[in-house]
Amino acid sequence: MIQKIALTGIKPSGTPHIGNLMGAIKPALELTKQYRSLYFIADYHALTSVRDKALMQSQIYEVAATWLAAGLDPEESIFYRQSDVPEVFELTWILACMAPKGLLNRAHSYKDSVAKNLEAQRDPDFGINMGLYNYPVLMAADIILYGAHLVPVGQDQKQHIEIARDLAQAFNQQYGEILVVPEPVINESVKTIPGTDGRKMSKSYNNVLPLYVPSKKLRQAVMQIVTDSKGIEESKDPETCNLFQIFKLFAKPERLEEVKLAYQSGGLGYGTLKQELFDLVDLFVSPGRAVYDQYIKDPDRIDHILKLGAHKARAIAHHNLAAVRQAIGMAR
Repeated sequence: MIQKIALTGIKPSGTPHIGNLMGAIKPALELTKQYRSLYFIADYHALTSVRDKALMQSQIYEVAATWLAAGLDPEESIFYRQSDVPEVFELTWILACMAPKGLLNRAHSYKDSVAKNLEAQRDPDFGINMGLYNYPVLMAADIILYGAHLVPVGQDQKQHIEIARDLAQAFNQQYGEILVVPEPVINESVKTIPGTDGRKMSKSYNNVLPLYVPSKKLRQAVMQIVTDSKGIEESKDPETCNLFQIFKLFAKPERLEEVKLAYQSGGLGYGTLKQELFDLVDLFVSPGRAVYDQYIKDPDRIDHILKLGAHKARAIAHHNLAAVRQAIGMAR
């Protein structure tokens, strides 16, 4: 029986945070227990917005070090850079020739950019590059090239998997059952991780608890968690308190009950709980922080791991692309 493949793409777009670790990284790494797992750094996807060479390189190393520190085992999984597998571009063009323009017009990333331009009273396509427009086709090629059966994504990325399915099905209808039609894996049990301002933790909101940074920087972020102006002795509602919502992600059940009672009866100040939260988070990330620091100080080691992964990935890509070329009449 052929082991199914699970594939995860990781866009290098800024330093990862606690929300990424708990909401995306850990669930994705769990897939290695059941599937043959591939993880790739989607650096060509980042090119739609990142124009700084040094920034691009540093973000690639940061995301690679983060996933390795979080437990990704390159011996057990395949871990590679998207840009180290050129076969993806040939398949992107082939799939693009199967992609109706109307399908890409409905992609959320394109529609959101158009809406923002209309709101700013500009040409709807102002500043929208073809990389952004074709983003779903490249993502489909990323998935289909490796015969991935499962792709873990958030709800906001589900449409991209649906587009990949549409393109795979269109190809198979034309040329026969050649391509694997992927399925999205959406972990409904993963809750939204609140940020320091109460909204979803996101780099775009600048409300994150950074991951694997020095303790001093982490403590600064924890101390910036927004609370109301209630004093120590005043009763507080734990269900509406953003600080408590973050605290309960890390505290043991018995301690949660103690804090909950102290909130309701009065006598516990926000500053005290923030310090306790910092201690918990610092303890939680410290093992990974040590590993992260080792990797980030040794980019050659990261490059070596990614090159070995790319060699394995290209073997799969070459085999699957050969089948596609045979189907379309371009076999060598």
